[in-house]
Amino acid sequence: MEEIKEDCGVALIRLLKPLEYYQEKYGTWMYPLNKLYLMMEKQHNRGQEGAGMACVKLNTQPGNEYMFRERAEGSNAITEIFDNVHKDYANIASDDVSNVEFAKANLPFAGELYMGHLRYSTTGKSGITYVHPFLRRNNWRAKNLCFCGNFNMTNVDEIFDKLTLQGQCPRVYSDTYIMLELMGHRLDREVERNFGIAKTKGLTNTDITKFIEDNVKMSNVLKKTMADFDGGYVVCGVTGSGEMFSMRDPWGIRPAFYYKNDEIVVLASERPVLQTTFDLDSADIKELAPGAALLVKRDGECSVEQILQPKGDSACSFERIYFSRGSDCDIYNERKKLGEQLTEPILEAVNYDIAHTVFSYIPNTAEVAYYGMLNGFKRYLNDEKIKKIESLGHAPSHEELEEILNDYVRSEKIAWKDIKLRTFITEGNSRNDLASHVYDITYDSITPNEDNLVIIDDSIVRGTTLKKSILRILDRLHPKKMVVVSSAPQIRYPDYYGIDMPRLEEFCVFRATIALLKDRGMDNVIRDTYNECKEELKKPKEDMVNVVRNIYKPFTIEEINNKIVEILRPEGVTTPIEIVYQSIEGLHKAIPNHKGDWYFTGHFPTPGGTKLCNQAFVNYVESVEK
Repeated sequence: MEEIKEDCGVALIRLLKPLEYYQEKYGTWMYPLNKLYLMMEKQHNRGQEGAGMACVKLNTQPGNEYMFRERAEGSNAITEIFDNVHKDYANIASDDVSNVEFAKANLPFAGELYMGHLRYSTTGKSGITYVHPFLRRNNWRAKNLCFCGNFNMTNVDEIFDKLTLQGQCPRVYSDTYIMLELMGHRLDREVERNFGIAKTKGLTNTDITKFIEDNVKMSNVLKKTMADFDGGYVVCGVTGSGEMFSMRDPWGIRPAFYYKNDEIVVLASERPVLQTTFDLDSADIKELAPGAALLVKRDGECSVEQILQPKGDSACSFERIYFSRGSDCDIYNERKKLGEQLTEPILEAVNYDIAHTVFSYIPNTAEVAYYGMLNGFKRYLNDEKIKKIESLGHAPSHEELEEILNDYVRSEKIAWKDIKLRTFITEGNSRNDLASHVYDITYDSITPNEDNLVIIDDSIVRGTTLKKSILRILDRLHPKKMVVVSSAPQIRYPDYYGIDMPRLEEFCVFRATIALLKDRGMDNVIRDTYNECKEELKKPKEDMVNVVRNIYKPFTIEEINNKIVEILRPEGVTTPIEIVYQSIEGLHKAIPNHKGDWYFTGHFPTPGGTKLCNQAFVNYVESVEK
């Protein structure tokens, strides 16, 4: 499985009691800081290019800092940012550090609101300036905004044009920066709205400030900010005056889960993160609904408000297959189901010869689907054993029973993932040679030239690792036949909602289909689809249809599978190879509550996704012609 990246994970903590309470109950005022660290480490799978954290202190006096932020790049960023925080305490007497009153008055990150973020880039942009949280400063506490999110927007160009038409001049062209400025602008207007009300009430000076901070409605800000965005997102933020919020996109594409009791309000991108960090049952935790926002006011009042009306039921299914932690009880069972229901097509691939078939998986994310696959074959063999016993027509002897019951599913750990290619190797041939050794095998684990080898992966996206490493090294075992199984269906279309799969030509399924069209003299399908895409792009995006789907219509799944094997087969490997993919129907059966299947079907949930897919095909054809 080649590495795919999703852009972000988020974590929020809001204390509902004074720091003294946590010092007394948990032995340290650092309780929320420690919990934030755990929440971020438990989501390390969601971002290893950078991390950041922020904190807000309530009720500070003028002249004292009240918003703190720490960011770092790299796979060790979480450790680095928390080390930096604790370095600030290193030169302070330990008695003072553990003193709540001293900490509240003098120590950074001793506050009541905490926000964490883990980043994978889907834009190709790197550098500390692109690491969340983003911060917008102002001398009014209520106008300070710290912002982060798990998102990718499809219509940044439209929002950018809208801002410039209003007379604004954004300094950076990115969805994060533009969203920060747009949200910051609406926050300014919300503060000024309350300022006007305070004046009509005859309030003056700091009484006006207190009125504003007590009456800011972040729901107003979100309704005005988020209505025009097209994409998958969970956006989170805190203000200098103590407001906290998190909002999910109205299509429900990206996930968010929250928990509240009388001590804390917490939110994360994944449910098991909250379960492990706060010792909770899955039933304790709620999923944030599409288009809704979790809002915590300055005074600690917590509510969930519908900001935008839901626009569809498109929670991402690929997130369940690959990205999310398999320790979630539902995700674990879904992945097992994906593997289990592939029993019949695998049987056909090995000609029902279970006695001479060894089952394994490609580490590490396919392991749960592998257990499901084994369960499917155990059930199949049990049924076969019952049939054999029943067909005897007499009470079986001990020897007959022993012969029948000795049939079993042969499973081994065949593949081992050993190393990650180091980027200091730049010379092409050397780099390719090292890449081919990312995986190793368990030698003599199958009978050469007699046993079939079935190996399951969670998905097959680009096919690069299969071609450069896995197929070649598995061939050293000399199997009679290799069957590569994908627990996900064929990935045919790009993603534009936060996962690093933006270009059609990256997908082995797309490349195989284009090759089939050319092999069979059907270049006209490519040209016709190109022209149809151009026509679609002239329409308002709400009226567009994804015509890229047309290129797949002339072929069966099996025809495309055979071509994929042809283009991925390493030079010199002659072992018969077959690929088995999950079906779309199987996907929906295993993951019924996450209907976002655009990677596989091309049914994008938002107009922006459809538009960008049509544009991607135009870009592909034009780049080939150039």
